[in-house]
Amino acid sequence: MALLHRPEVQKLAALTGHHDCVYTVAGTPGASHFYSSGADGLVAAWRADAAEQDGELVAKVENSVYALLHLPDRNLLLLGHNFQGIQAIDLTQKKLVFATALPPVAIFDMAYSEARQRLYVALADGTLAVLRATDFRVETLLRVSDKSLRCLTLHEERGELAVGSSDWLIHVLDADTLAVKHSISGSTNSVFTAAYSPDGCYLLTAGRDAHLRVWDVAAGYTEHRSIVAHLFTINHLKFSPDGQLLATCSMDKSIKLWDAETLALLRVVDKARHAGHGTSVNKLFWPATQNRLVSCSDDRSLAVWGLT
Repeated sequence: MALLHRPEVQKLAALTGHHDCVYTVAGTPGASHFYSSGADGLVAAWRADAAEQDGELVAKVENSVYALLHLPDRNLLLLGHNFQGIQAIDLTQKKLVFATALPPVAIFDMAYSEARQRLYVALADGTLAVLRATDFRVETLLRVSDKSLRCLTLHEERGELAVGSSDWLIHVLDADTLAVKHSISGSTNSVFTAAYSPDGCYLLTAGRDAHLRVWDVAAGYTEHRSIVAHLFTINHLKFSPDGQLLATCSMDKSIKLWDAETLALLRVVDKARHAGHGTSVNKLFWPATQNRLVSCSDDRSLAVWGLT
């Protein structure tokens, strides 16, 4: 398969307004709106196609937010409000419509299954919370690990939920029964981020050991490849909407763009070469326009990148 052309990357905008570290950015792949939050408890809405505009305040909560999830069909924004639980904001009315108390710990990730009408929530005490999508009531609390659950990703076709944990394992659960189907070992530290490849054949994971690991789904999640991808912790990995690019971001302050199929490194985006972030890059989002990438950082800013 031919290698993708190396994309040129240009910083289009620095989005400021947060008063502290920005931990998360989220939206619906293919939408121009996206949302950010972090240590200051501010939740802001932005537009990728109007990056010169200021953000719009959606909510202010009392604790930090590590996890946001947009449900476009219901026009809801879900907040993982640390130590408070899950809160759902109606984006049309800008008001709180659901609030669900969970164990008073940090909330690291959320995954939504439309088919199962379930919301899965990863908690810092090792608990997986499963909520009903209709009213966000707790359906079950399942202790998966004695360490933090850090990331979630769904394989809807196989009915599998992969849970990355600070116990260095990836726990693959049956998305319906929550039975453990696989416990994947091989990571040498906490697993912070996970995503299935666009074709569903591979699970990609990364975390504190700075390795990008590829697991063969059909072969029982055996390790297919391992790449030393960054200098320090990899905080997030995200495939582009067209499935051609993979972006990773790290505590080493850089963003890297990879050919999604070959995992050839195509571009390093950093402060020296692209006026990138000055501290840890925490999350990535690909908005509607294929040639845009959004990142957020401990430096209190978000950046919109143009790829050509």
